[in-house]
Amino acid sequence: MTEVLPDKTAERGPLLSVQNLTVEFKVGRGRVAHAVSDVSLEIYPGETVGVVGESGCGKSTVGKAIVQLVKSKSGSIFYDGRNLAQLSGKELREVRLRLQMIFQDPISSLNPRRKVVDIVREPLAIWKVGDAASRQSRARDLLEQVGVDPDNAGARRPYELSGGQCQRVSIARALAIAPQLLICDEPVSALDVSVQAQVLNLLEELKQEHQLTVIFISHDLSVVKHISDRIVVMYLGRIAETAPAQDIYERPAHPYTYGLLAAIPEKVLALGGETSAAAVSGELPSPINPPSGCRFRTRCFRAQERCAREVPELRPIAPGHEVACHFPLEPGEIPPELASK
Repeated sequence: MTEVLPDKTAERGPLLSVQNLTVEFKVGRGRVAHAVSDVSLEIYPGETVGVVGESGCGKSTVGKAIVQLVKSKSGSIFYDGRNLAQLSGKELREVRLRLQMIFQDPISSLNPRRKVVDIVREPLAIWKVGDAASRQSRARDLLEQVGVDPDNAGARRPYELSGGQCQRVSIARALAIAPQLLICDEPVSALDVSVQAQVLNLLEELKQEHQLTVIFISHDLSVVKHISDRIVVMYLGRIAETAPAQDIYERPAHPYTYGLLAAIPEKVLALGGETSAAAVSGELPSPINPPSGCRFRTRCFRAQERCAREVPELRPIAPGHEVACHFPLEPGEIPPELASK
C-alpha cells in the first residue's frame, strides 16, 4: 500500500526555491511570448506569499511552472532538495503529493460527472491511501472542515452547487493527501465579494490547522494584503518588487506598485474620489515584443533614458525589501492617504 510521502524538508531552509525561472510559449510562426523572465523567489515553511499583478503579468504561469503543469525554458525549482524542472514520470508524480493547486474557476476545475464526495476521495484512491472505508471517512471529514455538508451536498455534482461551494470542494480535494505547499491561483476572483471573505477566512483557518505554506496568486492587492506575510509584485513576466505585506502598503518603492495602490477603490476614496496621477494607465505591452530595458517604462511616470537601456535588477533597499527600479520612490514621495492605516 502506497502512503503519502514523509516530510523531509529542513525547517531552517526555504521549502521552495525558484531560481532564474524562464517560461516562453510559441505563438504563431517563429514568435515567442516571454511569459516569465528570470524570476527568482524563495518560500519558507509556514508563510503565505502573495503574488500580484495585472492579467498577463505571468503570475499564474509561475504557479503552474512550480508544479510542472507548464515546462520552463530555463531555471531551477528546488523542492525538498530536488529540482522539479528535471523530474518526470513517477518521481514528479510522487513530489506532487506535497504540492497542490487550487484553480481560478472552481466549477470547471471539477469533474462535472463525479459526485462531490467522490471528487475529494479520488486522490486517496489513486495513491491507495488507507482502505475504502477510511478514504470515505476522510473525504467526509474534509468536506465538513471546508463548510460543505457531506450529507446534503456529498451526493451532488459540481453543476448543482454554487461557485463558493465548488471552491470549497476544490480546497478539500487539494488537502486530501496532506500537502505542504498550497498554490492558490486567484481562488476568489470568480466569487461574490461576501463569498470571497468566507473563502479567505477558510484558507487562513486551514493553513493553521494543516500547517500549510501558501502561495496566493491574485490581481487584487487589497485581497492579498489580508492573507499574506510577504508580497511579490510582478509586471510583464518579471518581479518588480518584493517585501513584507505591510511594507508594500506603507512604503511602496516601485512606481508600478505605487500605481496599483493608487487604483484600489478604498485608496481612491481616501483621496477625495480622485485617482492618483501615478495610477497605472494604458495597456500591458505584448509579451511577444516587450519593451527594452525596464518593461514598465512605457507606462511609468518616472521613466528616464536609462530605463530604456538597462534592465533593472532586484536590489535590496531595506531588510526583506527588494525592488527592480533604477529610480525607486522614497518614503516621503508617497502621499499619506495611500499608506496603509
